[in-house]
Amino acid sequence: MATQVRDVKTTTTTTTTTVGKGGQVTTHVDRQVSNGGNPFSDRDVVHTHAPAFFRCLEAPSTYHRVTVDAYDKYFEPAIFEHGPFNPEEDAKAIRKALKEKGTDEKSIINILTRRSNRQRQIIAYEYQKIHGRDLAKDLKSDLSGTLEDVLLGLLSPPEVFDARTLNKAVAGLGTDEQTLIEVIGSRSAEELAAIKKAYRAEFKNELEKDIAGDTSGFFRQLLLARIHSAEKVAQQGRSYEIYPKRAFHEAQALWETGPKKWQNNESFFIPIFTERSDEHLRQVFEDYKAIGRIDIEKDIEKELSGDAKDLLLAFVRVSKNRPAYFANRLHQHLDGKTCTRIIVSRSEKDLGSIRKEYARLYGKSLDTAISEGFKGDAKQVLLGVLTSRSASI
Repeated sequence: MATQVRDVKTTTTTTTTTVGKGGQVTTHVDRQVSNGGNPFSDRDVVHTHAPAFFRCLEAPSTYHRVTVDAYDKYFEPAIFEHGPFNPEEDAKAIRKALKEKGTDEKSIINILTRRSNRQRQIIAYEYQKIHGRDLAKDLKSDLSGTLEDVLLGLLSPPEVFDARTLNKAVAGLGTDEQTLIEVIGSRSAEELAAIKKAYRAEFKNELEKDIAGDTSGFFRQLLLARIHSAEKVAQQGRSYEIYPKRAFHEAQALWETGPKKWQNNESFFIPIFTERSDEHLRQVFEDYKAIGRIDIEKDIEKELSGDAKDLLLAFVRVSKNRPAYFANRLHQHLDGKTCTRIIVSRSEKDLGSIRKEYARLYGKSLDTAISEGFKGDAKQVLLGVLTSRSASI
């Protein structure tokens, strides 16, 4: 069975490869249109069972493999190691603040938002050692709302925080699909592998099993493929290499088939989104735009709907600009739950860069948005994390 090739409008016959800042390779391909609009073949039809990747199509003449700078090399966190660091003094100060009449929330915020996660683990250990009490339990009994959520999140190791977030998204009645999309769609393979282990330890069950029971269709296939591939990709070690010819062929196969039909050949198309590095995916999407004269985001938005569309868009947007993705999430959902999840989880990774992207995209600072959207202790603890780098006790 054969179908008409997706139409594309091109007018020139040139192939250019440029190497930009940091070694990023961008390939632009233009071909003269002939025979139905397919710039890569003289045939009017393609067979639906044979994606373009498997056919002998002309590829751009370029390097077989190119090594580039790490995608997140220049991302800025908001929280760094604090020095000088005295965990015993911190543990005693927190206990004193909790014993104060009415609780001294400001002192607790000042300490915990200005220490790294590693340092907070040491403080919790010293608190138990000195006072014979569990710091997390004491905070939970004395605090509430966003303040409690942020501080308990800061006390948790990152992989445990994410594991608990995912469990809440699938536990009980209803499923929080947007949280699943945000977490699974934005974490690296190494992070997802750690989250899987933490989930197993915390909830005595497999993350894949719980997600499979609460999702369905192409959306479930994408989620599970991303989780399944995490350990394998993590064991291989992070790659900072782009394979331009592979990227070109993958881009052509994606474009020629079209988003609506990606799920019809999931064994080929799903790994492109779930197993490739961010660096490689950016090249795929550049080539997709060159081939089809349309950004892959617009094509996905035009042809797909529902949770599968949102997850694929997350994969694309995260690979292009992770801080901008989170800035957009905060702009769209400036509520306690979303702010806590993003600000806590990104605090030592790229929260500083997220602040910059927010200001660039929306014309005002994230600090101002938080100040306008929250009040009291919730505002203070969120701003405490955002401004930790420039603050001092």
